[in-house]
Amino acid sequence: KLERLKASWTAALQRKYFDLGIWTSSISPMALTMLNGLLIKDSSPPMLLHQVNKTAQLDTFNYQSCSMQSIFDHFPEILFIHRTYNPRGKVLYTFLVDGPRVQLEGHLARAVYFAIPAKEDTEGLAQMFQVFKKFNPAWERVCTILVDPHFLPLPTLAMEFPAAEVLLSAFHICKFLQAKFYQLSLERPMERLLLTSLQSTMCSATAGNLRKLYTLLSNCIPPARLPELHSHWLLNDRIWLAHRWRSQAESSRYFQSLEVTTRILSQFFGTAPSEKQGMASLFRYMQQNSADMANFNQGLCAQNNHAPSDTIPESPKVEQLVESHIQHSLNAICTGPAAQLCLGELAVVQKSTHLIGSGSEKMNIQILEDTHKVQPQPPASCSCYFNQAFHLPCRHILAMLSTRRQVLQPDMLPAQWTAGCATSLDSILGSKWSETLDKHLAVTHLTEEVGQLLQHCSKEEFERRYSTLRELADSWIGPYEQVQL
Repeated sequence: KLERLKASWTAALQRKYFDLGIWTSSISPMALTMLNGLLIKDSSPPMLLHQVNKTAQLDTFNYQSCSMQSIFDHFPEILFIHRTYNPRGKVLYTFLVDGPRVQLEGHLARAVYFAIPAKEDTEGLAQMFQVFKKFNPAWERVCTILVDPHFLPLPTLAMEFPAAEVLLSAFHICKFLQAKFYQLSLERPMERLLLTSLQSTMCSATAGNLRKLYTLLSNCIPPARLPELHSHWLLNDRIWLAHRWRSQAESSRYFQSLEVTTRILSQFFGTAPSEKQGMASLFRYMQQNSADMANFNQGLCAQNNHAPSDTIPESPKVEQLVESHIQHSLNAICTGPAAQLCLGELAVVQKSTHLIGSGSEKMNIQILEDTHKVQPQPPASCSCYFNQAFHLPCRHILAMLSTRRQVLQPDMLPAQWTAGCATSLDSILGSKWSETLDKHLAVTHLTEEVGQLLQHCSKEEFERRYSTLRELADSWIGPYEQVQL
């Protein structure tokens, strides 16, 4: 009786999924129970399940909810693929959306597809990608696919997505280098220096910073071990163009979010004794943390159902109001030439403003360039060249005002720049711009970098480098003069 009841219950569930448009094949009762729980808590079926059981273990599995499909339909341009292995050697492929338009908060909020191929070979992966494409017509709009360095079946990926460019992801390169640094068993200070440099470079992946990290690896890693790091990836500008659009703050949040996401996948699927248990645990976690997904779906529904109207103007953003107020204060307080210079700086701020951090007296501001220190107390000052040369509010000071929702005040401006004092922009530029100041600032920035490196050295390394600096100073100035380093 129990067996007949179980068979009847399984058949009823299969009919239920067939009516909802779900593809099932040889599904175990446990898997149906897991999926049934998801359907009860998902307000917008249908969902996809493709599962084949040749043995008692889960063979292949493809899953996508309606909300996940909606997210992919809206952001199909860049696809991020992460792989998670379990103790049995089975691999879970997680597809996530990526790119500048994706502004989803919450762990796994960017996940749009889960799949377990039968085997990680050409046939198994081709079948997995084909199932994904069958249920996601937006796959044709995929322009870039980001993968990890160990992703070997690149020909299969290129064949299934012929119009997409396959690139190594910045996140996976960072994790790869981190693992290599630990495997090299370097001295603790050197290991810490490399990890810190890697972290700062990933958050500001400019060509100059990547070149510096490449040079650092070439100097610090034993030559015999250097090829293992594939440091030439750092010089492949095409890889970093897919990541460089992020500011330092956005990059930090991006890496942290992916770090948590991959740890969740490893925790639930990577440690489970079977694929069924791993996926069930992962889906339970997603059910318990589904608020962000629900909010996103409500936003999509509101956007799709809202009819366009010419009679209801869109209210301006707070940032735009703040920036317009800053423009007004610049024009009201500054002279014409000063306002012209500062408005040029503000134009940069409007495109990329990011408050990096703050202290009790100074704030660190970065706008896709080197970090500079801002002194907010009047008269406001900054360590950048523009402020040092002209003593005017630079883009970093204006970024601080924008972040604090403040405007320029008269006491933040030197007296010579207030309205009515200066008359000619040419005379100001000719009198203030100084080659000597330019050299002084360049040397100051270099000195700060050297000082930071010396702080992370061991005592022996510090003595060696200090001796080198001492010899250099003596050769330039003379051995009989005492030069403070």
